[in-house]
Amino acid sequence: MTATRIHELLAQRAAQTPDAVFLHQPAGHTTYAELQAMADIAAQALVEAGVRPTDRVVLVAENCPEHIALIMACSRIGAWSCGVNARMSPGEVAAVVERADARLCCFTSAASDAAHQHAQRAEAVASTLPGVMRSASRTGATAEPAEALADTAAIIFTSGTSGTPKGVMVSHRGLLHFGRVSANSRALTGEDRAYAFLPMTHIFGLGTVLMASLSSGASLVLRSGFSPDDLLHALAHERVSNLLGPPTMYARLLAHIDAQGMTPPSPLFPQLRYAYTGSAPLDLTLKHRVESLFGQPLHYGYGLSEYAGSVFLTRRGEPRDDTAAGYLVDGAEARIVTPEGHDAAPGEVGEIWLRGAGLMLGYFRDAEATAQVMRPGGWYASGDLGRLAPDGALSVVGRLKEMIIRSGFNVYPAEVEAVLNRFAGVHLSAVVGVPEADGNETIAAFIELEPGAALDRDALRAHLMEHLSPYKRPSRIEVLPSLPTTSTGKILKRALVATQT
Repeated sequence: MTATRIHELLAQRAAQTPDAVFLHQPAGHTTYAELQAMADIAAQALVEAGVRPTDRVVLVAENCPEHIALIMACSRIGAWSCGVNARMSPGEVAAVVERADARLCCFTSAASDAAHQHAQRAEAVASTLPGVMRSASRTGATAEPAEALADTAAIIFTSGTSGTPKGVMVSHRGLLHFGRVSANSRALTGEDRAYAFLPMTHIFGLGTVLMASLSSGASLVLRSGFSPDDLLHALAHERVSNLLGPPTMYARLLAHIDAQGMTPPSPLFPQLRYAYTGSAPLDLTLKHRVESLFGQPLHYGYGLSEYAGSVFLTRRGEPRDDTAAGYLVDGAEARIVTPEGHDAAPGEVGEIWLRGAGLMLGYFRDAEATAQVMRPGGWYASGDLGRLAPDGALSVVGRLKEMIIRSGFNVYPAEVEAVLNRFAGVHLSAVVGVPEADGNETIAAFIELEPGAALDRDALRAHLMEHLSPYKRPSRIEVLPSLPTTSTGKILKRALVATQT
């Protein structure tokens, strides 16, 4: 029977292969049947706490079996899970609880010290699901009309890299559809294991990692965070065949290998057959270094929370020597639209518009924000800039809001960052526009150096002169110990702009 709700995928796996291990962790393994039993307990606990269909349940969590069980339990009773990374600040957690008008908060306190601290602040009590604490039920929370929004599975609050976070209403249909798309794109089978450190509070971890694995029967090497040492150990000894993460993960893995003076031969990755990156721009130099390390292509895709996963993906067996994000996935449609509202010609830059099976149901209780991004015909205006090659491959060139206007010219930060990242000693870079009094923008660059490297500014200036037109060259270059990132590896450019104004 075809699943129509995300919890049904787990139930089907538990019925078909109850003793198969789904989650591999240092402390032990969890089978499908064991995870289903946890989800049953969690569902009963939520009902007893007064949670009703369309109520929001905030899950303050890090990756662990209890978190997945709570996601499935919410689905089973028709509530909407709202994942919050436990490493967020108390103020950020409180803001999500308020915006979600949550009936209840659950904390994966046994698996996460940060979640335990949040639970203590909330005066949470033990749940009947071991390892989980819950707050008192908020009697003032109001349910949504079930008949109007019955397909909502979860609310994912955006990372807020460019403003106040919004609650993206993700549908069961979208998550199930993308789980199949992602699994098919990787040819996942029950023999595969994915390294799962990406937070399942985010669409990357929820869709690309969890839903794809449940769809295919693949298992997860589950981790609550990223550690280069642990990743290398898992690749060498835990049969990891799929590695997925943002570009910053790969950059930090390479930096760790360099800092340790390691020269890992290919046997350290005996089962790895598929490496993928997404959620942020991919630099060509980084792509080539990763491919050299693993001896295979680094796949790339373009996706966002508002579409329940990736909309474009590169194809297996078709390696690329550029950083294009591949081709439209099944069930998705896309347009590149010029500022005048026309479809762009092949190679012409415009805003990426999307629609299809994975499109969000809107922003939670924010009709104004939803109207700002929706266009006639059901198209979602992403705010991302891209261009399509004649063969349909998408290249993302930046964010519409991040585009810098300098002396009347458009400057795309990704282009400048690519040049900076090719310079010896540069590990990561971020380029932002800083407003000036005359309406112009100054280009500011922030650099994170490789371990032990020093910046030769004269040589860098010569490098920029050789590769960039004068109006594209940064006026300010600042070296930071590390660039600020979200839990999923996106560089927080808004925080960098704030330091310049």
